[in-house]
Amino acid sequence: MNKTTGISDDRLLSSYSYELPEELIAQTPIVPRDNSRLLVVDSPKNHVHSIFHSLIDWLSPGDLLILNNTRVIPARLYGYKSTGTKIEILLLEEKENNCWLALVKPGRRLPIGAEILFEPQKNWQKNQARLKARVIERDEATGGRILQFTLPTDYSFQEILADYGQIPLPPYISSPQSQPHQYQTVYAQQPGAVAAPTAGLHFTSQLLDKLSARGIQQAYITLHVGVGTFRPVETEKITDHAMHQEWVEVSSPVVEQITETKARGGRVIAVGTTAVRAIEGAATVSGVREGKVLQSFRGKTNLFIYPGYDWQIVDGLITNFHLPYSSLLMLVSALIGRERLLNLYREAIAHKYRFYSFGDAMLILPEAKSLNI
Repeated sequence: MNKTTGISDDRLLSSYSYELPEELIAQTPIVPRDNSRLLVVDSPKNHVHSIFHSLIDWLSPGDLLILNNTRVIPARLYGYKSTGTKIEILLLEEKENNCWLALVKPGRRLPIGAEILFEPQKNWQKNQARLKARVIERDEATGGRILQFTLPTDYSFQEILADYGQIPLPPYISSPQSQPHQYQTVYAQQPGAVAAPTAGLHFTSQLLDKLSARGIQQAYITLHVGVGTFRPVETEKITDHAMHQEWVEVSSPVVEQITETKARGGRVIAVGTTAVRAIEGAATVSGVREGKVLQSFRGKTNLFIYPGYDWQIVDGLITNFHLPYSSLLMLVSALIGRERLLNLYREAIAHKYRFYSFGDAMLILPEAKSLNI
């Protein structure tokens, strides 16, 4: 309990801080993907330093991995106003009638009614008019804009994006040398994310096949990573933070796999915080905490998980190392406790682990879950 505020330290933003040397922010992915390091947390007091391709040694036949099959779209666009002012756009969420919620830079120069003409990033050979957009609304929750796009005739927005957009890497990757496919999981299928579910970047097709051959099952949900995942927590009392909604699909076959796994005593291991939020979000909507059975879910979730959360479905987690003050750090703290997590981060820093999107990974097994949350 914080003596000054009378609020639990777990509820204070300032409690989720740590010092990271800049050189440990991974700028490029490891090749091959599964050669990244893996910090295995296997009991309330023990942890082991390993390699990601050794994941098969830490999981058991009958376990179920939940993976997010969202695919990152070329969501970063560059254009200009009629005055010549350069504009940068980050698409966040698709609306109806070719409208998108987007973050814009510089936003103050884009009032309602402003028009943007975009520059293609690849050779535009289709002999069509170029992509345009008009600002039709301001979004107070994100500080972004709702843009109405005018598309060249006979082409879908996804086709247009392939020529006009770029895969948006996080801002802390200051000297990117990666190829676009390296910021996609090998199982990415459903386009719609503006950032990768980075815990999944460590998997190779060969590793997934080996896991399957050993009886470790895989189920795929979809959560289109958007502003809800990477938006910073800005309120000192974290319970005042409002998560932005993100689109989720947890299908009936996935629900059946989870139900069967639980019934036979298997463990449900989420690959990434987005998989956690998808499954736990579906459980919340289904009323699992009130004794109801898990149901399929297709819609939006704004579930915010922090210490004190009552876990419903997820037993363990594979995750990367996250930014200070982030909702992702709070989610992982809810699983093993904030103080222990920060101690593990300090040890990872001492052992020169690589952090953030292209960095190393952590496996939190069910036996390591905090009992004091």
